[in-house]
Amino acid sequence: MDKPLLIEKQGHIAWLTLNRPDRYNAMSMAMYEMFLEEMPKLDADDDVRVVVIKAAGKNFTSGIDLNDFTNLREKPTALMRERLRLHILHLQESMSVVEKCRKPVIAAVHGACIGGGVDLLSACDIRLCEAKSYFSIRETKMAIIADLGTLQRFHTIVGQGHYRELALTSRDFSAQEALAMGFVTHVYDDQAQLLAEAEKMARQIAANPPLTVQGTKDLMNFTRDFGVQAGLQYVAQKNSAQIISEDLMEAIAAFMEKRPPQFKGN
Repeated sequence: MDKPLLIEKQGHIAWLTLNRPDRYNAMSMAMYEMFLEEMPKLDADDDVRVVVIKAAGKNFTSGIDLNDFTNLREKPTALMRERLRLHILHLQESMSVVEKCRKPVIAAVHGACIGGGVDLLSACDIRLCEAKSYFSIRETKMAIIADLGTLQRFHTIVGQGHYRELALTSRDFSAQEALAMGFVTHVYDDQAQLLAEAEKMARQIAANPPLTVQGTKDLMNFTRDFGVQAGLQYVAQKNSAQIISEDLMEAIAAFMEKRPPQFKGN
């Protein structure tokens, strides 16, 4: 059986591919488990400086695989409810590990990105898509409160107005709408251009000093969660501990010598 998540490393870029094209990349329990297993490995891999998530087939994802929830038809008991609560927390962590990854994570979306796919995108740092892409916080229409991160993260990206409308109506929204509200930062003509531009952006990020990139992501997330004043204190502490680095010396030397810098993450 093919793995639901493929991983390929090219230089300093790790490509993660949602790989259930016959099921429109429905997010199965096995796929969530692979995120839990593989994202920490990529985080710990010093050769990996940026992660790009893409998908096989015609669509990015149709959302969570409802075939994994057939047992919910049984009459619930107190024990079943507690097990479900713990299971939800476990699945939440499979998306949180994407956000916690120190390396920047870019999502390259084509076709539909539904339900659980928005959970995944909301945990990424940068979102790109093709012109035919569309999105939906579909859980509301399915009588489910979105519980894997969309309701906690989406509003920090698009603001309260779009967040409440799209979560409460559960309607589809287009690539152009996603661009206008800031959910995606670029829309490309087709999938080929999307992937080429995603790789170009990943290479730009990977060319920067890795510890500085990781520290910048950490600081952005910290400030988002704890506010401006706490963020200012945090960056002062962080920079005082690591600002004198080999990469800084290399950046200065390269500037003076008019050559491209070669950063090593030291």
